[in-house]
Amino acid sequence: MAKNPKYDPTDPAIVPRFSDIATLLRTKRLEATEEVDIGLCGVPFDLAVNYRAGQRSGPAAVREASRLIRRCHPTSGIAPFDIANICDIGDCLINPMNKEKSIDQIEAYFDGLMEKGITPIAIGGDHTIPLPILRALKKKYGKMGILHVDAHADVLDTICGDKINHATFMRRAMEEGILDPERVIQIGMRGSRFEPEDFTYSLESGYTVITMDDYEEMGRKAAIEKIVTTLGDGPIYISIDIDGLDPAYMPGTGVPELGGIIPRDMQVILRALQGKEIVGADICEYAPALDPTGITGVGIANLAFEILCITADSLQKYGRL
Repeated sequence: MAKNPKYDPTDPAIVPRFSDIATLLRTKRLEATEEVDIGLCGVPFDLAVNYRAGQRSGPAAVREASRLIRRCHPTSGIAPFDIANICDIGDCLINPMNKEKSIDQIEAYFDGLMEKGITPIAIGGDHTIPLPILRALKKKYGKMGILHVDAHADVLDTICGDKINHATFMRRAMEEGILDPERVIQIGMRGSRFEPEDFTYSLESGYTVITMDDYEEMGRKAAIEKIVTTLGDGPIYISIDIDGLDPAYMPGTGVPELGGIIPRDMQVILRALQGKEIVGADICEYAPALDPTGITGVGIANLAFEILCITADSLQKYGRL
């Protein structure tokens, strides 16, 4: 009798993509322990949006879309599962009836990952979640640089009198001493604004901002050079709000804005970060009910794989395995 091949859920050449329980990027589902190098996790939180909600369902939908992903990067050749122990460590526990408690829970969860030496790649959830994640990472890495992809600068002081929500994290993180402003770059900004001064805080704080008008004028190559130069050396975090991409490709967002980054350009931008010291990342704002086609989830799964590849390479380069 023929023996079954070795079971490896990350290898669709062995395990059919449609079989078994869906996990993030087809990884093994394990609890967060010191044996895990990169933890893929969901943060199903959407208690701080001011328009269309549903982002709490994002992690589950990305798990299903992740069935598509294979093992090896087509351009760099990076095979992350051969470099690091990568697992789906489940979802961060939140309180669906209490925003403040949930934010505390998220920070505590990522504190635990830092204690175990796990580098997190989080799937949101609305774009409030980078703040508690960054709070946890700062305790280990100090001030960080950040690549922030978004249609909006997220530097408002308040919305409806509320100071911690999906439009304020880049302001709160600066006020709390988490970010190194000289190593902050924001890209993808466009769309109508509440006030002409919506981006003023970014500029006054010393952030480098590439609006979509700037991006179109300078071109992808020059934009990438500016991103790489601005991020420089030292720990960096990647935060992607999917509304930074064009809604023609990523329609499942609560705040669609015309004229965004196309997925191909986003792939190339992320690939250019190979060699940087990446200490964590998130992809946020996917509300699956707003995209019956599921193409948004497919796009996020692919961008998560791009981030996973450069993160695994980073752990190897900086001796964090």
